[in-house]
Amino acid sequence: MTASLPTSEESVQMVACLPRLRRYARALIGERSAADDLVQDTCERAWTRLASWRRDSDMRAWLFGIMHNLHVDQRRKPGLITTPMNDASLDVSTRATQTDFLEIQDIEAALAQLRVEHREVLLLVALEDMCYEEVANILGIPLGTVMSRLSRAREKMRSLMQANGQATLLKVVK
Repeated sequence: MTASLPTSEESVQMVACLPRLRRYARALIGERSAADDLVQDTCERAWTRLASWRRDSDMRAWLFGIMHNLHVDQRRKPGLITTPMNDASLDVSTRATQTDFLEIQDIEAALAQLRVEHREVLLLVALEDMCYEEVANILGIPLGTVMSRLSRAREKMRSLMQANGQATLLKVVK
């Protein structure tokens, strides 16, 4: 069986998702090169399995699902070395003011302290603006689990940010 070549529309859709995939991977993993590797692996897997994508569905959600599964597989590998985020790994496209930079550091530090499953849900809902149903499908978990993980993640972020003397601006979504 030979894989059919993607149409130009499919290619454009996939390329349009790259910035969001990279942003999510970077926030999830924290280390730039590992995040870029995850995005590349995601695109490679998606490209080779494009025939399994339902044309009437959201390609973004499909790609995030692939990325999630790859990330889970990578975490399960024994001896996997992770690198924590540090000041040098922060890549800001425009020069921020000093206070902005410090706030970003505080948020990154707080995100790094969340359990992975809580960070995944929080990033998909808050950063990627996905609805709970999409997140449940991507992560392969029940809707109620998405809601409870999100609630726990937000509460943990609030407590961590307040411990650092930061006001919390986490929006409440019902």
